[in-house]
Amino acid sequence: MRIVFAGTPEFAAHHLQALLDARQPVVAVYTQPDRPAGRGQKLMPSPVKQLAERHGIPVLQPASLRDPAAQAELAALAPDLMLVVAYGLILPQAVLDIPRLGCINSHASLLPRWRGAAPIQRALEAGDAESGVTVMRMEAGLDTGPMLLKSATPIGADDTGGSLHDRLAVLGAAAVVQALEGLAAGTLLGEIQDDALATYAHKLNKEEARLDWQRPARELERRIRAFDPWPVCHTGLDGDTLKVWAARLGEGRGAPGEIVAASREGLGVACGEGVLTLTRLQLPGGKPLPFADLFNSRREQFAVGKVLGR
Repeated sequence: MRIVFAGTPEFAAHHLQALLDARQPVVAVYTQPDRPAGRGQKLMPSPVKQLAERHGIPVLQPASLRDPAAQAELAALAPDLMLVVAYGLILPQAVLDIPRLGCINSHASLLPRWRGAAPIQRALEAGDAESGVTVMRMEAGLDTGPMLLKSATPIGADDTGGSLHDRLAVLGAAAVVQALEGLAAGTLLGEIQDDALATYAHKLNKEEARLDWQRPARELERRIRAFDPWPVCHTGLDGDTLKVWAARLGEGRGAPGEIVAASREGLGVACGEGVLTLTRLQLPGGKPLPFADLFNSRREQFAVGKVLGR
């Protein structure tokens, strides 16, 4: 099969590498236009573009696939199949109709749960027992197409958005290779999703990363793990922003946001229900550190009785 691959971030690059390792015939790669990054805001190619160029695969970067010229360019490639992984652009029906065997997508959730932009983080935040990857046929709806193959993994108590992302990237890469083999053999049949079971994974934003100490400690602990490595949960301390990278459930009582304990073991903060012990923090201009390191040098800054979030 002549395969066109469409993807942008590191998650997608894992999938492209798996196709190359399996010697699948990738005739072209679509990825988002280069974006400014870093302190100098220099234009940077996506991880998928970098990988494709190392292997001499033609790279196309249209700003939109709604443009008839971009659609004609895709049609000229005469693809049998288009594989889409975290591409970041909407594929209109005209594009979905171009490949002879249609378009398939690797989505980082066990559909129909967590359709949408941030399925990895939302599964962690909600306290789901498991996550996974679904390979599906694409249609005009958002992650609504027939499911071809699923691969599941348990969510551990210490999983973060980063660790689950990396595990699902590996699972998804293996799943798409298996799915392509099944499609070529004609052995994969799509399973229609039950829309009544669908949930929506809203896009992440920095504002929701601000910790609301009125919420239960258990809920905040999950959010802290879900938002690592981005957008990173944070709170206010003496007028500055304190980033919270890791926490565990603690003991004690106090008003929401009040520091109720401080030791080398962590910083205990009262919540609307329960106490959260913060164990890895980052002060402005500093790097993430175990709280034990901060406690040694900044005990007054983290005194019992202070209130975070102001």
